[in-house]
Amino acid sequence: MTVVKGESGREAADDKGDMPGGGDAYVPSQRRLDRERHKRTRARRATAIAAVSTLVTAVVLYVVVVSAPGWERTKETFFDGHYAREAFPKVLDGLWLNIRLLLICGVLVLVLGMLIAIARTLRGPVFFPLRVLAAAYTDFFRGLPLIINLMIVVFGVPALRLQGVTVDPVRLGGAALTLTYSAYVAEVFRAGIESVHPSQRAAARSLGLSNRQALRHVVLPQAVRRQVPPLLNDLVSLQKDTGLVSIGGAIDAVRASDIIAQRALNYTPYIVAGLVFVALTIPMTRFTDWVTARMDRQRAQGGTT
Repeated sequence: MTVVKGESGREAADDKGDMPGGGDAYVPSQRRLDRERHKRTRARRATAIAAVSTLVTAVVLYVVVVSAPGWERTKETFFDGHYAREAFPKVLDGLWLNIRLLLICGVLVLVLGMLIAIARTLRGPVFFPLRVLAAAYTDFFRGLPLIINLMIVVFGVPALRLQGVTVDPVRLGGAALTLTYSAYVAEVFRAGIESVHPSQRAAARSLGLSNRQALRHVVLPQAVRRQVPPLLNDLVSLQKDTGLVSIGGAIDAVRASDIIAQRALNYTPYIVAGLVFVALTIPMTRFTDWVTARMDRQRAQGGTT
């Protein structure tokens, strides 16, 4: 005869009930029902406490802000409803330019960054000059402030008056964004390539794949999959920095708000443009967090290397 001691043993005995082998359906014990009821009650209580705490915090913040000295002047300068309604449609029209820049520059950045990363990881002495050039490119453009790069390209290139070279500030601004962000993305890709264990490449070579085939079919898929979260973070930053093309006169969301703000001497349009960018960025940020958490779970379960 086996004697089960302790609370856990009694719960196991209570939870067993009538098993299907005995011909009856499983019926949870009263102890199990009480335990699940207690968990639900505790969850409801925690939700109610969080809701009340959030409401109290919001009320306190509202009272502190509204009763602060200079609030009326701040409200008039930054939160004027009239200028907000005037700026909103024009900011949305300009935002379409930012979105197009994000899509086009994002693709170019990924392609150029991948090529630079591959160049930096090529093996053999014959590729030494290529590796040096790729390293110099990434070091230079990662160290050069983006705003200076934009000024050089947007203002400096038209000053050269080269035949056949565009002077469109949107295209020049997109080229500057691509040059800068491809350096950052190249380092992300390079880190992913170097994180793949050399045994993966050796195993591919032992199966008869060439170095190029091993890189394409074995190394790069693993490298890209591992670097998805930081790549998404770079795209989020690129989305925000597309507003810098306005320094060349391109009418994007930032420039549209600046025109109204300078004419009205009111800064509410800037707040509108900022909130529009925030509303566009938050879904991308949450998606990045979701992808990161999903990959962490898969890695913990052995689903991805």
